[in-house]
Amino acid sequence: MTGGPVKHSLTLRGHRTSVTLEPDFWQALRDIATSKDIPINVLAAQIDESREADIGLASAIRVYVLRHYRAASHHS
Repeated sequence: MTGGPVKHSLTLRGHRTSVTLEPDFWQALRDIATSKDIPINVLAAQIDESREADIGLASAIRVYVLRHYRAASHHS
């Protein structure tokens, strides 16, 4: 996938928020949520809860996706 960032709405613990990510990151986040058998909103809420206060949610998601795939490549 290619293209510029795309904004999507997520519901985190009952509150709507918008997050802007590149399509590849959205797809990766969906894939990770599917592999964990949880909705994307639940995964995003988990990422949101674990991030530092000064880190934006979009950045936290990108780092989470990167770390997820790095860890997976080390287990191969």
